[in-house]
Amino acid sequence: MSEHGTAGLEAEIPKAYEPAAVESRWYAFWEERGYFHAEPNPDREPFTVVIPPPNVTGSLHLGHALNNSLQDFIVRRKRMQGYETLWLPGTDHAGIATHAVVERLLAEEGKTRWDIGREAFLERVWQWVEKYGGTIIQQLKRLGCSCDWDRTRFTMDEGCSRAVREVFVRLYEEGLIYQGYYIVNWCPRCLTAISDIEVEHEEVEGKLWYIRYDLKDSDEHFYVATTRPETMLGDTGVAVNPRDHRYRHLVGRTAVLPLLGRELPIIADDYVDPDFGTGIVKVTPAHDPNDFEMGRRHGLPEINIFTPEARVNENGGPYAGLDRYEARNAVVRDLESMHYVLKVEPHLHAVGHCYRCHTVIEPYLSKQWFVSMKTLAEPAIRAVEEGRTRFIPARWEKIYFDWMYNIRDWCISRQLWWGHRIPAWYCRECGQVIVAREDPERCPCGGELEQDPDVLDTWFSSGLWPFSTLGWPEDNPDLRYFYPTSVLVTAFDIIFFWVARMMMSGLHFMGDVPFREVFVTALIRDESGKKMSKSSGNVIDPLDIIERYGADALRFTLGHIAVPGRDVFLSEERIAGSRHFCNKIWNASRFVLLNLGDFRPGEVREEDLELTLADRWILSRLAGLIETLDGYFEEYNFSEACRAIYEFFWSDFCDWYVELSKLRLYGDEEAGKRTARYVLWTVLEQALRLLHPFMPFITEEIWQRLPHEGESIVVAPWPAPRREHLDPAAEEEMSVLQEVITCLRRLRSEMGVRPNARVEALLVPVLEGRRELLLEHEGYITSQARLSALRVVDSVEDPTSYARGLAAGVEAFIPLRGEAFREEAERLRREIVRLEKEAQRHQAKLSNDQFLSKAPPEVVQKERRKLADVRLKLEKLHEQLQLIE
Repeated sequence: MSEHGTAGLEAEIPKAYEPAAVESRWYAFWEERGYFHAEPNPDREPFTVVIPPPNVTGSLHLGHALNNSLQDFIVRRKRMQGYETLWLPGTDHAGIATHAVVERLLAEEGKTRWDIGREAFLERVWQWVEKYGGTIIQQLKRLGCSCDWDRTRFTMDEGCSRAVREVFVRLYEEGLIYQGYYIVNWCPRCLTAISDIEVEHEEVEGKLWYIRYDLKDSDEHFYVATTRPETMLGDTGVAVNPRDHRYRHLVGRTAVLPLLGRELPIIADDYVDPDFGTGIVKVTPAHDPNDFEMGRRHGLPEINIFTPEARVNENGGPYAGLDRYEARNAVVRDLESMHYVLKVEPHLHAVGHCYRCHTVIEPYLSKQWFVSMKTLAEPAIRAVEEGRTRFIPARWEKIYFDWMYNIRDWCISRQLWWGHRIPAWYCRECGQVIVAREDPERCPCGGELEQDPDVLDTWFSSGLWPFSTLGWPEDNPDLRYFYPTSVLVTAFDIIFFWVARMMMSGLHFMGDVPFREVFVTALIRDESGKKMSKSSGNVIDPLDIIERYGADALRFTLGHIAVPGRDVFLSEERIAGSRHFCNKIWNASRFVLLNLGDFRPGEVREEDLELTLADRWILSRLAGLIETLDGYFEEYNFSEACRAIYEFFWSDFCDWYVELSKLRLYGDEEAGKRTARYVLWTVLEQALRLLHPFMPFITEEIWQRLPHEGESIVVAPWPAPRREHLDPAAEEEMSVLQEVITCLRRLRSEMGVRPNARVEALLVPVLEGRRELLLEHEGYITSQARLSALRVVDSVEDPTSYARGLAAGVEAFIPLRGEAFREEAERLRREIVRLEKEAQRHQAKLSNDQFLSKAPPEVVQKERRKLADVRLKLEKLHEQLQLIE
């Protein structure tokens, strides 16, 4: 037991809590002592969390603040519970995002990446990463995140890069990675393929053109409806549904493509919807994923009509060189001049956009690398079905299953330079493809090799994060001890991008799930429910909030509003409220510290203490709180956990127990003082430990000033509920007294009694047992209701001369007489005189014809409202005065 003396502490304890002076000092102390570091320890159970790696290009936003605050709540508590707790941090290389940042910097110099070449470009990216890549790490420290920074990883570091190559090679050797010409989602601005889940679909009001197609060697024709007339330049067929009786006679015949004259076979395929347009569709295998599949089924040619920048290429004939939208206008114009457009209808349809730059995606035929997903998905589906990994809230499992059951092969190649370069080489002599763990020098045939220029999708490396960061593919103590991880805390919008892929990778390469639980956080919105965005002007900068209110206030607010399964509504007013809570904690702690005197908890034996009802009540409430918090933590219900500890500390401890303790602290009896000090110290010290995961800085600052065991609250034991302190009878009795005191306070307020004035009160017990309770704890009632005298009586002779109330089976009466009421009556008379003069002024204005004729109607109306308000106040004041005169 560290026995701190408290004599003379008044000068040492600042009157106000200043977060800026505290936070950096304690964080440096924690880092210096290595409290956040974890090592395999056979004597302890591991608890592991991997951070969702923020983009190395990033800066802390509210989404990060929410997610990482919730992780820190979990991690700090588990550390206090004695687990070997590893919170493994790191950053993601963020392929497209980082690539774009450096390209913008080059553009400011009037250059492109092509001007300086691949090696020089990558050198520029690394320089940028080294300069700015640590920014978000430092910002997470300001938030108070207790990560093991000694283990900080980067998805492009040597170890992670080795894991990425090993996974690629193994999957290739197993036949699960392959190359092929397929329709991909192509971004003409980023100049790369992106995966299906990186495409954001938006409803767009477009058009549906009905275009005439002629039959070869016939006067017959038909009409095809399309939303993209420009892609007809790549048509290689026309299709109808085999069950559509209207068009059976066309199947097997040949149509002629308008404008280019290409011959198109007419095929029958079940994919065609007879109710769309005319029921006849054009087939463009190189520019529509469904047409691509249909074309493969029927052996149709695949004609690509676009360059990577989405300009028409040489296959577009006279339209070559035009942008895709310019080509659309030109095609429609030419068709209309031929009278080949029957009609144009408005048409609402979903259009895919790049999730990074918001450019409209172009379905594009190109040779890419793919992962075959069905084989990998099946074990990951079973793991969640069998409960080996659990989603919280459980409703997210349905989202997971919906995607996994309908999973498509994953396009993993990206036409970028920044990222993990695909470990595949092509022989210039024999054409052999070599995929290898180490860079080969030459082809077995002796020919020169050229490495594939593409890089892997960023999510390929992120999907290995739970085990690549622990040293895989090496079999090492870290991997054996800390894997699988305990819980993943992540946002709902990356369940597909990241969670599902980690599940598949973990099961395939480690033989076990990567995490036992997935806690899914929601979206942060403003107080009115709007999504936060720069354009809306409602963005709250967490770093600005930390600067103004402190990290603890932000963290506690985020915890308080994080209701599981619901979006989070945040306002600066709520953060200010949490800052007030910090002040409440500080002031209550300051009171305790200033009244401990020479108290030494190690010198006190609990069995020698003379516990009062208030002591037994607060200790029982504390034991119940600990049990409650344990339950909420296990459910990840941080909102209710914050509410429970807030109400305990503010109401039970500060508003009630601290006030009641003054009866003994300021009394003459030493035994009573000793007991009050011991209980104050016990409750405050344990409450600080319960608060610590949410508010680490202020709790450390106060805890270090209290008598305590150990070096830091960071590693102090999480309180265990002392069941022997649970005392339902004390809680029930105290509840009765609180209700009676609250009733008396309400009566005082209603009668306008000044807070510092003392009044007489009478209590009439209605329920059995109340009399003894009231008489035994008369001091509690007198002091807390600020009474000059209290009498417990059987009845009151003239109830009409009293203000009266009923609470917990007790009638409360305050006589409408006495010095306090005489003073209040005089105050009411003065206020009535003032308001009557104000009413006369408003009435004079409204009686003035000139004012009524010249003033705007809204000004006149405002004046009438003022008069009505004053008259209402006068009416209430007269009623109050009548009661006490």
